[in-house]
Amino acid sequence: MDAPTLRPFEDADIPLLRDWLYRDHVARWFEHPESWLREVRGHHGEFSFIRHFILLCGQRPIGFCQYYDGFDAQEDWYAIDRPRDTFSIDYLIGEAAYLNRGYGKAAVALLTDRAAQQGARRIIAQPEPGNEASQAVLRANGYVYSDEQGHYQKFLQPEGRSLTQP
Repeated sequence: MDAPTLRPFEDADIPLLRDWLYRDHVARWFEHPESWLREVRGHHGEFSFIRHFILLCGQRPIGFCQYYDGFDAQEDWYAIDRPRDTFSIDYLIGEAAYLNRGYGKAAVALLTDRAAQQGARRIIAQPEPGNEASQAVLRANGYVYSDEQGHYQKFLQPEGRSLTQP
């Protein structure tokens, strides 16, 4: 496996992301593709707090990833009362030929590192129920499911190293 990298999302990537969002292996987990596209179209404005990326294998785009400070988003599936504390991540492998080859695990590791560099104390993710592959990728990266919170989370030390407990 070539080591994947992230590059910043560009407006020219919107058609590619649209294509991926409507592919069967992605669409079953990413409902409301137009909402995702609205966010990336607003990455210079309303959604500038979200850091969007294209996952590359060599020079080939194979997926989409993002992370953001949960305080800025204030979504309805979590409560965060201070900035630069809890970040959230999202990821997808758009190219089916790259599924089940370790690229999802690598994408989560890259996103975790990026969020840690921004000072995250905790990183959360909420894959769709039944998305066993995504849940396995999170567990392989040290994320633990919280029954109380209803999502996966990983706690980090101030230096960005992983903690086993909050």
